[in-house]
This record gives sequence, structure tokens and C-alpha cells, in this order.
Amino acid sequence: MSDSTRESLEEDHPQLRFELMQADDYSKYLLHSKKEIVFLLRAMRDRGALITVYFNQGSDFLLTTLLSVSAEANTLLLDPGSNAEMNRKALASDKLVFIAAHDKVKIQFAVKHLAKAEYEGREAFRAAIPDELLRLQRREYYRLTAPIAHPLRCTIPVKLADGTNTTFETTVIDISGGGLGVMAPPEGVEFETDHLFENCRIELPEIGTVLATLRVRNVFEFTLRSGARTKRSGCQFVDLPGHMMTLIQRYIIRIERERKARETGML
Repeated sequence: MSDSTRESLEEDHPQLRFELMQADDYSKYLLHSKKEIVFLLRAMRDRGALITVYFNQGSDFLLTTLLSVSAEANTLLLDPGSNAEMNRKALASDKLVFIAAHDKVKIQFAVKHLAKAEYEGREAFRAAIPDELLRLQRREYYRLTAPIAHPLRCTIPVKLADGTNTTFETTVIDISGGGLGVMAPPEGVEFETDHLFENCRIELPEIGTVLATLRVRNVFEFTLRSGARTKRSGCQFVDLPGHMMTLIQRYIIRIERERKARETGML
């Protein structure tokens, strides 16, 4: 992939960086041991890690998960994507870049091609285990600023000082696969660092509902344009299930596509 192509891709997809293609800059993060690569891929399989696969020079992508990792056969088996046309394009591609996050570490690897296969009686993709894999401990999740026109809302169950159980609804400021930023709750609701809130609901328009446990990581004051002082909080997802992560990534991809379409006059 040329530098100009990569720069264009990263401009079109702010959550996308092909560090794997910059081997000189990131060589110290590359794994070459097959044993280590297989161990990491199996851990991703066991966690159900969501993987985005880019192909056709990054212009197309699909979401997948690992089904099987066989060191003996030197093969990976993967779930096909949900779009049949994208699956067909992926099978016809001669280079595919896989990007995922595992234990807050960014993972990237490339394969030369995919082939059709079967796994437990259903369709699957087959690929060779990569010769190298990039494991990058950096800001692992792209953070999306929530749309103002269609704000996201998060409903959080809380217990008041008098022992009463209730819920409050707050505006989501930004969201990523790792957590979200929200407007802090009203007076009377205890919302301190390291507090856990279970069964929180985030409604993602046209995508679905995310149910999650949130841990408060920080609370701080800031000034609105009107001059009013308010609080916001950064919250981390705790043990977020893979299918909930999938919903968040689908939402982020959809919003970014819509924003890009508006910027280019296509929406």
C-alpha cells in the first residue's frame, strides 16, 4: 500500500491506521514467533474479539470473528461477514488487513487471500496464519463524538442516599469500544470515581440497545459556551460482551459514513 493511499484511507476513516504498513516505525511491536502469534489469536478467538477486515486498498471492509486457529494446519477459520457482496469481494482480494483490539492492545495482521471453507457444518473463510502480527499498546479505540442532531442517551440505574432505587437518563458526549463520556448526573446522585453501575442502557438509533456495566473513571467540571458550569464524566465498559461491542462498532461506522457523505455532498 502506498503512502498516499494509506493517508487517504486514514482521512476517510479516522478510526483506521495501518501501522502494520510502517514496519520501520513500528518494528519493535511486531511478533514473528509463530507460537506467540497462535497464542494471541487463540486468546482473541476465546474472547470473541470483533475483527474489521479491510481490502481493495481499504475501500471495503467487513466484520468478523475467529472460529478456529490451527497451528498444525497453519490455518485460521473466520466467520463470513453479514453482507454477501462484501464476502464475494473479500474472497476475490489478494491482500486483506485485519484490525482488532484485545486487552486494550491494538492488533493488526495481513493475509494474502481468503478461501471458502466450512466450520461445524456452516460456511466460513479460511486463511493462513500470518507470519507477523503487530501488537500496539496505544489509544486502542477510536472515540466518536455523538451527533448533536440525534443525541445518544444512556439510562443508568442508581441508588439514592435514602436507599431508593431509581434511574436517570443522561446525554452521551462521546462513545468508543472502551467506554463513553456522559453529562454528569443531577445533584443527589452519587457519581464518584470507581463507582460501578450495572445494567446501563445505551440506545443506538437503527442499530440496537447496548446493555453494559459502567465504571466511573473521572468526573470534572467544564464551562459551556453559554458560560454555565456543568460536569461530565468518563466511564469505562466493564467486561463488555462481544456482541455489544459489535453494535457499538457498527454505530460508529454508520455515523462516520454519514458524516463523510454530508461533507462530500452525497447526503
